[in-house]
Amino acid sequence: MQLFYNPELTTETKQFSFDKIESKHVVRVLRKKEGDKIFITNGLGQLFTSEILIADDKKCLVKIVNLETQKNDRNYYLHLAIAPTKLNDRFEWFLEKATEIGIDEITPIICEHSERKVLKTDRMEKIIHSAAKQSLKFHFPKLNEPVTFNAFMQSDFCGQLFIAHCEETDKKSLKSELKPAMKTTILIGPEGDFSTKEIQQSLDNDFIPVSLGKSRLRTETAGMVAVHSVAFVNE
Repeated sequence: MQLFYNPELTTETKQFSFDKIESKHVVRVLRKKEGDKIFITNGLGQLFTSEILIADDKKCLVKIVNLETQKNDRNYYLHLAIAPTKLNDRFEWFLEKATEIGIDEITPIICEHSERKVLKTDRMEKIIHSAAKQSLKFHFPKLNEPVTFNAFMQSDFCGQLFIAHCEETDKKSLKSELKPAMKTTILIGPEGDFSTKEIQQSLDNDFIPVSLGKSRLRTETAGMVAVHSVAFVNE
């Protein structure tokens, strides 16, 4: 299945025109013609089966012929609050792979030791959408705007709460603490780790300090270990 994405599709949509870039991909690259089927999702769990009415490489017009609501293939909700990496490509790699494995919400957090404090979220949204389409997901992850660590700590938390940090304190293994089929929030710090103040602030908000293993991991690697650990526990 070749999956396309458009967030504007609703249950009321009858016809839809692809933009110039997508139209060119449909008509010239995929060589689709009038009468062919195209599958589209709005990223909210709905799959629209459409039929091409006009195969124009500048404005491909389709009509919706069927609508299905797809169940989320995961029985858990994972929210990762992670500090952006110094190099953009490393953070983008994390976003792509985390989407493929399975994640529901991502919040970039700006910490005391963060080296990168400005993000182009529009580009990151495109990376997430591309990865979701490639891995045939109908529920797309939510990417929040970057916030400071202090601001994030003002959120209303529920479910399992964990912070992965590198300080030599009493910590438990993340895998041993995780419980399946629950909402889980995990904090991943920057290259310079969370500050002592930030760690204490998280503990005051009932976050449990955890270890991701014996090795000292890069931020994006730590994020991937956390995502995979949650997926593994829920298999």
